[in-house]
Parts: sequence; structure tokens; C-alpha cells
Amino acid sequence: MRLSNLPLTTFKEVPAEAEVASHQLLLRAGLIRRLASGLFTWMPIGLRALRKVEQVIREEMDRAGAHELLMPAVQPAELWEESGRWDRYGPLLLRMRDRHERDFCFGPTHEEVITDIARRELKSYKQLPVNWYQIQTKFRDEIRPRFGLMRAREFVMKDAYSFHIDQDSLQETYDRMADAYQSIFTRLGLSYKSVEADSGEIGGAQSREFHVLADSGEDALAYADNEDFAMNVELAPASAPEGERAAPAASMEKVATPAAKSIDQVCQQLAVDPRQTVKTLLVNGEDDAVIALVLRGDHALNPLKAAKLDGIAEPLTLATAEQVKAATGVSPGSVGPVNTKLRVIADLSAAHCSDFVCGANEEGYHLTGVNWGRDLPEPETADLRNVIAGDLTPAGNPIAIARGIEVGHIFQLGDKYSASMNATVLDSNGRETPMLMGCYGIGVSRIVAAAIEQNHDEKGIVWPAPLAPFAVALLALNSKKSAEVRSSADNLYETLSDAGIDVLYDDRDARPGVKFADADLLGIPHVVVVGDRGLQNGIVEYRDRASGDSSEVKIADIAKHIAEQTAD
Repeated sequence: MRLSNLPLTTFKEVPAEAEVASHQLLLRAGLIRRLASGLFTWMPIGLRALRKVEQVIREEMDRAGAHELLMPAVQPAELWEESGRWDRYGPLLLRMRDRHERDFCFGPTHEEVITDIARRELKSYKQLPVNWYQIQTKFRDEIRPRFGLMRAREFVMKDAYSFHIDQDSLQETYDRMADAYQSIFTRLGLSYKSVEADSGEIGGAQSREFHVLADSGEDALAYADNEDFAMNVELAPASAPEGERAAPAASMEKVATPAAKSIDQVCQQLAVDPRQTVKTLLVNGEDDAVIALVLRGDHALNPLKAAKLDGIAEPLTLATAEQVKAATGVSPGSVGPVNTKLRVIADLSAAHCSDFVCGANEEGYHLTGVNWGRDLPEPETADLRNVIAGDLTPAGNPIAIARGIEVGHIFQLGDKYSASMNATVLDSNGRETPMLMGCYGIGVSRIVAAAIEQNHDEKGIVWPAPLAPFAVALLALNSKKSAEVRSSADNLYETLSDAGIDVLYDDRDARPGVKFADADLLGIPHVVVVGDRGLQNGIVEYRDRASGDSSEVKIADIAKHIAEQTAD
């Protein structure tokens, strides 16, 4: 592609609305353009990167035995009513009516549509298993679209759905999809982790997430390098502290803590470590009850774990300041478990504390030297917290924490949709039985953003080679003034293109500094610079975008040199 034929607009300034690196760089490099909140146009160079991702996905899905189809983006409400999700899915679902006042939605996912296809097309267990996939535009009406492509309302997704007669068949395809996903992310040159995860709104008994590792990731991942342990933090179990709880060594005392509402403020005023404190969070229980959850001061509540406790209202919600006041007589920052009439559930680590500090249920005061079994009853206990680095896996190995961007998720759905939508086949005994289902999603457009989050520097994007929109950026310096530069660069462009190498040829009438800056911003892996000085000696300059290394190569050898580099 000749840049002189492409109206590419790049920017030095960081766009005000862009919070994360991928959003900033995609806009600055002219790869996407914002239309409205959460809606983006893919410009020509950006679209090439998206298509590279799609191609790798297609090849691996086809290799795994899946069959591509394309379902309508707009779906009738009747299907969602059959599955029970029309009302349950909530405001994320973009609903609309046609001229006949019939209800439709713009699909955020396609479980209902594919189940309808399956119940029409599949009649016997002999036709199973089958795995269909599509790469298609989805829409989820996010309340606060942000981070550009990372949390857009409209996005490109690969979604696959498999149908089975029994659990063994489902497990076999689920495992095959997990392998295919690993091949996809490996081929794309991304550093990633596969972790056990919660099934969320999609449902089902088992699921696994795939995360591109990046410091900007919204998800925390718990893993251990020396064993097969990797989970989203929301799912990772926190083991109980080892050994017996220490015996009391201090008397309980009430101390003044003026204006101290947070753990940090309490620790600063009392000169104690957060691990010597506990915090009491009040959540809504069933039948309008309020329940006290107690955690160690340095730990964070895991909402997913807490929501599964008996007696907790669904969905899990923290009590309002008014509810806290009504239940305890004090504001949230002063609540504690001593002398409370509320049901108390303590995290395993909080229940192991002795001589701890907690709220005194009196404004402006805390209690020190508090001990379970002496100053207050032994509590109910449960695993309530997020694991942290240094915690131990069930096998006893230390846990590490990494940040990740979720780009893939696979599920075992069981008969969640097939039973409610009467998607059955005849089994080997001639009986009708609901098919078991698997679901396998990849955020295609999100992968592009995640790759940039993982691969960029102060100059711009640093594409992994398989994702790069072009393999080579060819820069002709001062070509308007030098016929030799223009002729040599033109010939080199033709030579590289004929060799099957994707080349972005910067033949614009622009200053060398502009061309170098745009090449760095666009992040093309290999840069070839043609200039008068080098041509006098029959050489061009070769630059590696990732390492920044440069070398001089004979112009007659540059095509071979590039082919060797791209082959790596």
C-alpha cells in the first residue's frame, strides 16, 4: 500500500477521551475513529490488523473441526422469552420494534439463535457432535463504555456453539476448543494465561477464561508457576491460615480514633499494621435482614464468594449508610462485631486473628486487644476474600498475581438452553433427550486492543509480527528531490510485494522526521529506509521496531534479509 494514496491522519497529542494506551494509540495512529460513545469505525490500516486476527481464528477453528456460519445480528424476542433471558438479561440488551410492533434485540450473544437452528436441523444422536461458529458484530449497551475497544458497545466477536448427546462428548470438544484457543493466542504472538472462571450471565457448570497479560488489565489472575493452578481471583480459594490461633495477650480497650473511618486512617492513628485489624461490612440478607461480614484489614471482599452464602440476598449488595445506621446506630466506618445483634460471618483469616482492632460501634472510637471467644462469640466462618500474592494454593505453593485482559471464554452450558427451548434429539434407544451444549467466545476486536496494551513503548505501537497490519514499512527520504531515491524505493516496493511481503510504502512528500515518527507510531515490525547517502554505497538502512536495532544492508540483499526476518 502506498501512503500517498491513503488519507492517513496521525496525531502527536494524546486524545483527551482516551484513558488507556491502546485507545490513545489506536486514535493517534488513525487506526480507528470514534462515531459515538462505544462505537468506532475501523480505518483501512486498523482493519488489516483486525482481519489478521480473524484469519488466525478461522484457521484454528476449522482445524478443530468447527463449521463457520453467519447468523442474523437482529434476533426476535420470542427466542429470548423461551430461554427466559428477555427480562433477565437487563439493560445491556438493546431492544427494538419493527413496523409491525414486534419485539427484537440486537444480539449480544447467540445462544438462543443457535439453539433454534439445532432443534430444526438435528434430529438424531447420530448427527452429533456438531460445532458451529461465526465471526460477527455484537452489541451490548454498556452503561459506561470506556477504554476504546476494550469496553465498546459494538464489537466483533467469534462465538462458537457445540451440541452433544452426552457429557463425555461435550468434554472432548471443550478440551479441543481450549487447545485451539491456546494455539490462536500463541500464533498471534501474545503472552497469555488460561484460568478457571465463573460462568456469569452465560451460565453453565464449567468455564475457562483466556487473558492477555498486561498491567492495565481489569482482571486479577492467581497462578502458581510450579503447578497447574491458574484461576481468576474471583474464583480462587483462599486457604485457612496454618496453625492454632494465638492466645490472647492483651485486654480489650476502647480508644479514641477521631475522624478515622478507613483502615488506613485507623492504622495511622493507632500505629498498627492492617493485618492487626478487622473490618466489618454489612450486606443485605434475605427477608430484609442485614448481615455482618468480617475481613482482615488488608484483605478485600470477594463478591462472588459472598453471594453464594446462605441467607445473602441476591444480587449481593452492600447495606446503605441509612441501613447501617438503623442496624447499628453508627456510620459504616465505626461498625464492629463486638456486642452486635447481627449475624456475623468471618473470613477464615479474620477468624484466625487475635488481639485485633475493630470498630467499637460508637462514633469516633475503636476497640483494641479484641479476641474471639473471649470478647465476642466465635463466628461463623467462610472463605470471603480475594487471594493475594503469597497466599498458598491447595497444594501448598505460593500464589502470584498478574493483571489480565479477558479476550476469550469457553463454557460448558449443559442443557441450560436446550431444555428450556426443547432442543432434543432421539438417543440410541429412540427416546427424546435434550442436547448438551458448549459455548466458546473470543473478543476479536478486543484482541487488537489487548495486543497494543501488551506491546507498546513511548513512541507508539510495537505489533507482534502475526498481528501487524504490514510486515514492512518502506520509507523513501526526500524522494521528491531525488529521482534515484524515488526509483530505488519504487523498485524495492515492487520486489518485496512480488515476494509476498506486505509493505506499507511511505512515498509521501513529507519530512524524514514525520515519516520516522509515523512508522514508530504505527509499529510496523520491520522498517527499511532508502536515502541518498546510503544509495551512494548501494545500501539501505534496516530497523527492527521492537528492539530498535538498525543495520546497513546491501540493496540487492534487502529482500532476502526481510524474508529471513519475517520467516522468524
